[in-house]
Amino acid sequence: MNIRVVGIDVGKTVFHVVGMDGHGKVILKNRLSRPQLLKRLVNLPPCLIGMEASCGAHYLARSLSKFGHDVRLIPAQFVRPFVKSQKNDYVDAEAIAEAVQRPTMRFVPVKTEDQLDLQALHRVRDRLMERRTSVINQIRAFLLERGLALRAGSNHLRTNLPAVLAAAEQNMSPRIYQLLCLVAEEWHSIEQQIERLDREIETIATSDEACRRLLTVPGIGPLIATAMVAAVGNGSAFGRGREFAAWLGLVPRQHSTGGKARLLGISKHGNEYLRRLFIHGGRSVQHRVSREKHRFGPWLAQLELRANSNIVGVAMANKLARIAWVVLNRQEVYRPYENQGRASSLCA
Repeated sequence: MNIRVVGIDVGKTVFHVVGMDGHGKVILKNRLSRPQLLKRLVNLPPCLIGMEASCGAHYLARSLSKFGHDVRLIPAQFVRPFVKSQKNDYVDAEAIAEAVQRPTMRFVPVKTEDQLDLQALHRVRDRLMERRTSVINQIRAFLLERGLALRAGSNHLRTNLPAVLAAAEQNMSPRIYQLLCLVAEEWHSIEQQIERLDREIETIATSDEACRRLLTVPGIGPLIATAMVAAVGNGSAFGRGREFAAWLGLVPRQHSTGGKARLLGISKHGNEYLRRLFIHGGRSVQHRVSREKHRFGPWLAQLELRANSNIVGVAMANKLARIAWVVLNRQEVYRPYENQGRASSLCA
């Protein structure tokens, strides 16, 4: 069989494989287990292999690339238009094989093990942050049910929690007091785990060359730097900073017809976690960075005169994302306004 293109519908233990020849005719259909998949594809001559960028796809892509195959990962939403008639696993695999051949298709770069490790750190930290918020809200709800209202804010609760527990021991039932102590211990344990992950992320940010370059950009700290490197590597998947900002969902959503352009709110596409970090970074620049030292200072001041604070923060996040992509892709450090030469291209 002269197989030129292979589409794989990735599963946990079972994989559906469709192979096509050079004319796009389906000449192979197989349902394989994970060990069978690698053995089957090892015996094929080097060909183009497409998969959806789902869980486990990066490992398979690295494994198959070692055998000379050209492996490309496709976002799932770009495969959907190629699905014909009723949906099943073989139809999905055929749609992937069709999509991977398109010259204008956008692909997901295969992540290295270091990128996946760094991404895992951020995902665990983000889950712990959500869990910490849930625990704090539960403590405040328990106290409110017993007539003790505390103002919002984790710092306020952390400061007053010893006094609250002492009062609870005297004025509340032993059962609720024990529960409050248990939840308070859980909160303390979560705080320790988050601090441990923060230290590890800071260590990586200071030791990695790409992260150190990103740290020179105002508003970007260890969290954003390491999350960006984990998500996009060197940024080569994007042709310019505007494409990276659009991938993050920091550009207006467009609904235009009849030659009339209509722009809505931001699209919120792409990596939600990284977008959230950049918006926090944009707000920090908006409120804390000295604008006289940077080219975006006059632009930011003019924008604040005609837009509300939230719009300004998102716009600043968009500009930070573009600057960060240039710094990462060109392998240059950020240079503020007072430096001339190529600094204008890095700050535009």
